[in-house]
Amino acid sequence: MSSDSAIRFINPEGLYNPTGNGYAHIGIAPAGAELVFISGQGGEDAGEEREPDFRAQLRQAIANVRTALSATDLSASDIVKATVMIVDHSMDRLQIFGEEWAGLFPDRRYPAMTLLPVPCLAVPDMMVEIEIIAARRA
Repeated sequence: MSSDSAIRFINPEGLYNPTGNGYAHIGIAPAGAELVFISGQGGEDAGEEREPDFRAQLRQAIANVRTALSATDLSASDIVKATVMIVDHSMDRLQIFGEEWAGLFPDRRYPAMTLLPVPCLAVPDMMVEIEIIAARRA
């Protein structure tokens, strides 16, 4: 793949290096790429059941992201931007998020990301939601 067709990530001088926190400051989709928008994936399984544990819901949300990407013949390496919403955000939950998120990117080539602490999500027992923008390279 030529560099013209690769998703690029930039962490410019003058901004801190966010790699240790699991993201890049800038994600650039290649010219002509087809953008794929994946709705927020929560911690529910195919039967709409959710575990009462944050880590379990997060693992399921990440598995759901993988499933959605796979359904479009994409993988984590095609993610350009993620938006993550965490209910009752705390440093403990941030630590758990970082550990689980890193498993999606074994090469540590992280996408651009925004993490939003939120008071609640669509249903009362939902603790995390992950929305994705990916790029199918031309």
